[in-house]
Amino acid sequence: MQTIPSSFIAMLDVADASWRPILLAGLTAVHKAFPDYLPTLADDNYLPNGGRLFAAFAQPLDAVQYVLVGEGPYPRADSATGVCFMDGAVSSLWSEKGLSKQVNRATSLRNFMKMLLVADGQLSIEQTTGDALAGVSSKAQAAPSSVIQTLPELQANLTSRGFLLLNAALVFRSHVVPVKEAKPWMPFLQTVLNALADHAEGAAKQPPTLVLWGKIAVQLQALPESTRFPKKVSEHPYNLSFIGNQVMQELFVSMDLLKTKRS
Repeated sequence: MQTIPSSFIAMLDVADASWRPILLAGLTAVHKAFPDYLPTLADDNYLPNGGRLFAAFAQPLDAVQYVLVGEGPYPRADSATGVCFMDGAVSSLWSEKGLSKQVNRATSLRNFMKMLLVADGQLSIEQTTGDALAGVSSKAQAAPSSVIQTLPELQANLTSRGFLLLNAALVFRSHVVPVKEAKPWMPFLQTVLNALADHAEGAAKQPPTLVLWGKIAVQLQALPESTRFPKKVSEHPYNLSFIGNQVMQELFVSMDLLKTKRS
């Protein structure tokens, strides 16, 4: 019988130590349910590369307050970081005309930024482009001490507020459709969710909120484990309608994700 390829075991080192036994159990569950999947994947080309498959789990188990689940990694090597919708090719968030070219290329990130700006009252849902967005950008760049300027700062803010940023499919392969790629990872996500729910129960605290983006992520609602969590559900951010999604606006408006962290 084939075993879990050593390359996947080695990649667990990027995760916080609190996650290692859970992630190993998750890989074991994948291997048990789909014995050929991990060995085949190990011999294939997939993203994220560079050992970043479990990068999202740098967030310690005890710190998780939200589990945000997207679809899958960006289909570009520089962009796929192992962290949901955090595009590694993006540095600056702003430009003279509004959002930076790199943000605009990352459709999900672009719409997420616009949703935050609408929720904060800086943009009108009727006008999220052109002069209105350029004006917001100009003000943001004029106040770098109070407004974040880079994507790593946005990721740091999400992390500090307890977000575990996952994808329903942990990998992207150009020849496999995302919904098919996500299926073998379902036992892995079940293991992760059970661990989070058990940890919250053992600590006598509220379990994290599941934030599910898009049709693939929403499939997690069919899992028995999902009943242990409160949920916030929306379309995927690559849809323009996400910008005006009131459930997401209400969830994020009080988090002040675009403001610099106070030490």
